[in-house]
Amino acid sequence: MTFRSLNQRFLAPGAQTLMIFGIVALCQPWSLFLHQYGVTLTLIGLIAFLVTSKIAPDPEAEEDFFDEAADVLELHGEHPEDVQEKGTYKDGGIV
Repeated sequence: MTFRSLNQRFLAPGAQTLMIFGIVALCQPWSLFLHQYGVTLTLIGLIAFLVTSKIAPDPEAEEDFFDEAADVLELHGEHPEDVQEKGTYKDGGIV
């Protein structure tokens, strides 16, 4: 597992969860400890989210459409007349 995939899967959602938990801790009336550190938790989550959102995800593998198109022509066993030779096009139209 690469760091980028680890970031997209765990770190960025964890930072969002920490922000939400900080807001909930700030607004709840039962625990003085959570109320005192609610702003701190929210700020730590916000900074963590700002850092993790700048890391780009893994690039997706590009598909090679040329090979797939060539395979389709090979399956049919025929070549259209207008694409057999390079000189069959004149002025953008098919001769």
